[in-house]
Amino acid sequence: MPIFVMLTKLTDQGANTVNRDPGRIKEVNRDVEELGARVLAQYALLGEYDFLNILEAPDTETVMRISLKLASRGTLRIKTMSALPIDDFIKSIK
Repeated sequence: MPIFVMLTKLTDQGANTVNRDPGRIKEVNRDVEELGARVLAQYALLGEYDFLNILEAPDTETVMRISLKLASRGTLRIKTMSALPIDDFIKSIK
């Protein structure tokens, strides 16, 4: 199944939500799974982005739908990229 990297930045509203209820992060992960993707890994970051999520999803359209639904809440901004396992990448260029 395709892999996607999702980088997120909290808005002021999102930062307030996480500060009040850090467990909300896990609730959002469940929302992502209900929308059709699986969270393979998640990291909190220092720097330009606040979180890095590695997702597995059936297709790009699913990830686009997830990104739109999450961003429409007004608590975060998202940058999503598709990722290819390195062995698959090497096979594709041989």
